[in-house]
Amino acid sequence: MIRHPQTWHRWEAQWQRRTRADFETNARVFQTLLEHARALGVWPAVDPMAGIEIDIQIARDINTYVHPPADASGSGS
Repeated sequence: MIRHPQTWHRWEAQWQRRTRADFETNARVFQTLLEHARALGVWPAVDPMAGIEIDIQIARDINTYVHPPADASGSGS
């Protein structure tokens, strides 16, 4: 548990500004994770379309704009 989240966020932001992105390191991490997924037998997926209906519904829910109520009471009038 982070006891001082504001301090942590400041440190993290400074670290991101100081640390440059390294393509080779990121590519190695990706390759290692991909090999691990293949070793576990979860990649490639047996049926890539399995669960697509759920993914589509989540995308619709996330991308649907809901108008906020006109006043704080939530009555909309």
